[in-house]
This record gives sequence, C-alpha cells and structure tokens, in this order.
Amino acid sequence: MSAPGASPQRVRTLPALRHDATGRRRIDQRAILALALPLVLNTTVQALLNLTDTWFIGRLSTTATAAMAAVHWLSLLALFLIGGVAMGVQTLVAQAFGAGRFRRASQAAWLGQWAALLTLPAFLAVIALTPRILGLFGLPPAVETLALDYWGPRMVGGPAATALWASAAYFNGIGRTRIPLAITVVVAATNVVLNELLIFRLGFGIAGAAWATTIAQLLGVVLAIATLLWLEPRRFAAHLTWRPRAARVGALVALGVPMAMTGCIDIGAAALFQLMQVRIGVVDGAATQIVMIFTSLAYMPGIGVAMAGTTLVGQAIGAGDRDWAARLGNRVILIVSVFMGGLGIVMALLGTWLVSRFVNPADPNAGAVIALCTTLLWIAAAYQFMDGVNFASNFCLRGAGDVRVPAVLVFLLVTLLFLPLTHLLTFAPGQGWIAGAPGLGLGATGGWLALLAYVVALGPAMWLRWRHGAWRHIRL
Repeated sequence: MSAPGASPQRVRTLPALRHDATGRRRIDQRAILALALPLVLNTTVQALLNLTDTWFIGRLSTTATAAMAAVHWLSLLALFLIGGVAMGVQTLVAQAFGAGRFRRASQAAWLGQWAALLTLPAFLAVIALTPRILGLFGLPPAVETLALDYWGPRMVGGPAATALWASAAYFNGIGRTRIPLAITVVVAATNVVLNELLIFRLGFGIAGAAWATTIAQLLGVVLAIATLLWLEPRRFAAHLTWRPRAARVGALVALGVPMAMTGCIDIGAAALFQLMQVRIGVVDGAATQIVMIFTSLAYMPGIGVAMAGTTLVGQAIGAGDRDWAARLGNRVILIVSVFMGGLGIVMALLGTWLVSRFVNPADPNAGAVIALCTTLLWIAAAYQFMDGVNFASNFCLRGAGDVRVPAVLVFLLVTLLFLPLTHLLTFAPGQGWIAGAPGLGLGATGGWLALLAYVVALGPAMWLRWRHGAWRHIRL
C-alpha cells in the first residue's frame, strides 16, 4: 500500500496558463474567474448570512443590534485566536496539489479537522471568562446582558466553525471551489430558517441567532467530511490519510499561527474600534454595526478573489515556477482592488435606501441611525480600493508561505496608528477609556476617519512586501 503522502502519479500543471498563437505564455483570465467566481459567491453568501443575522436581530430592538456590535468582532477574534491553527490548510494543500502530491493534500484536510476538534476546551474557557472581559469596557447594562446571551452559544460552535474553515480551505486549495459554495448555501439557508424559528417562534431572542449559526455550521461540517471521503478516492485517498502526522502538524502550526496572529490583531483592533463606538451611545454603536455589515458586501467578495490568489500562487510554487506565481499574484491584486473600490462607491450611493431596511422605523433612534450610517458609508467607500490591495497582497503572500512579516506590519500599524487615532478622534476629553487623554469628540465619524487612515497605510505596506519578493526563497 502506498504511504499517505504518496501519489500513484505526479502531474505538475501550472494554473491559469494558456499559450497565444506565437506560443508565448499568457494568464488565462477565464481560468482565474472560473476559480474565483465560486469563492466570490461563497464569501458573498457569508456576508449575506451576517446581514441576515443583523436583520433578524434588528427586528428585536436597537439595543439588541448594539449588543451584537459589542461582541461581533470579539467573537471573530476568539475564532481566529483559537481556531487559527487550521488556517494554513489552504497553503499546504495548494502547494501539494501543484506538485502532484494528491494524498498529501487530503492529509492536510484531516489535519485541519483534528485541530478543530482540539479547540473545544479553549472555546469553553472563553465563555467562562467573557463576563469579566466585557465588564472592562463600560457597556450600558442592557447592552451587556444581551451581548452575553449571544456570546455563549456562538462560542460553543467555535470548533464547528474551525472545521468548516479547514474543509473549505482544502477544497479551495485543490481548485474545487464550487464545493464549499454549495455547502455554504446549505448552511445559510438552514441559518435563515433556524433564525426565524429560534429567535421569534421559540422566543430565544438574540441567543437564538447564535444557536442558529452554530447548528447550521455543524450541518456544514458533516456535509464537508462526507464530500472529502467521496471525492475521487483513488486520487486523493482521503480514507487512508486521516491519521495525524507529527511533521505535518508542525508545518500546519508554523503557517497557521502567524496567519491567526495577523487576523487576531486586525480583528482585535476592529473589536476595540466597535466597543469605542458603542461606548459613545446606542446610535453610534448601532450605526457602526450596520455599516460594518454593509462594508462586508465589498470586502467579503474581495476576500473571495484574494483566496483564489492563495490557491494560484501556491499551486504555481508547488509546480516549480515562482515567476509564474508572481505574475498570477499581480493580476489578482489588480482585480481585487478595482472590484472593491467600485463596489464601495455603489454601496455608498445606495446607502440611505439600504440602511432604512435594517432599522425598525418605530424605534425612537431610527432617524439618527440612518443619518449617521449615510455619512459613514461614504468614509468606508473611500478606503475600499486600498483595502483590496491589502487583502489581495496578504492572501498571495499566504500562498507562498510568507506569513510572519505581514503579521508584524499589521501589529505595528494597529498599535502605533489605528487605535491611538481612533481614541483621539472618537472621544471628547474625559469621555474615553484613558483618563486625561486628549480627544476631538467626533464620535463614530471620527472613528471611521481613523479606520480610513489605517487602511490607506496598510494597503501599500502589504503590496511592497509582495513586490519585495522575499517569498520566493521560502520552502515549506
């Protein structure tokens, strides 16, 4: 019997390659779009899933929306911090697939599942610590109570979310991007039905939204594992590669931890950003949550195309052609930045009409929330192009295994620019978390201007790292 890392036949083929009439190598734009479109649709469905949760919770009250805002980024932070070990799956899979080592690719998928299973104790510990953590931020009592109701069941589903990410990363790494899309559609549809049932019919309130997500993701994991075992068993032999291998676990951790740290720093900063806006008041907190969800309609599809960059760069490197990997990465960066920039403008133009659909007109704060959202959407539109440069450069670097320097760049810009500037612009003197700190008191508008400055600095920094080419010398 062949070893799990072996393949009966190694075939190396460069991704997205075509030859013109003269025999010169050209990028196959259709191949990129064929790979990226399901990823874009996948992340769009995920964004709509977040939008759906916000819509259901918005039907409860503005206070419930503000409560979700208070823990939205904190929940993502916990997911990245604990489940981030599995984030290296796509890179390992893409490079193994490009090298024709198909069983090694399926082995990486199982490593992600094992990592997800081992995260359960950590997620339970986070649930126990959360009341003390939220108590540090001085949230209004009603907001804090609802936030805790949402947090517990959401964290119980942490291992399922991690396993689902790892499964999607495997299918994306081998170029089968339609499979995660189909699974995500099932998860999203299930979540909608469960939201209505649990939030309103059974009276679980905001906790029902969290339970709906957890149950739907568990269903997604079952579907993903079944597909992993079913898909081309003679080629990938997933039924033979399920046992964890120490060396491969080490490679996964070495990739996953810096990726997780990058995500944690960025998401942790976003969580503190939102908590600052919620501290200002219900209107600023609710408006920030709504606009964050709308901006996800731009950056989630952008991340979808950027994820195609991870696969394309990884497969090209696995096939032994780093020059081709560079050409593919440059093309992906261009596509993502133009796409996100254009979508951001459309989003801002439709702002008032869109926002009014997510605010209860009977709420006394409805008018103020809609007016503030309209302003914030234009600020968000201004940074979408550079956010596209940031995302695409970062994900292309991941495909090459260059994950440590991006983490350092994010850390420096968050700690030295974003958070201090947000505190300065958001709070008036004596209003913020730091006694005696100066402030301009611009509220949520000031906070979003700080976010604009941060992204405008981060995008070029990531692009310069990609252009530097240090990733060409990394061997996994």
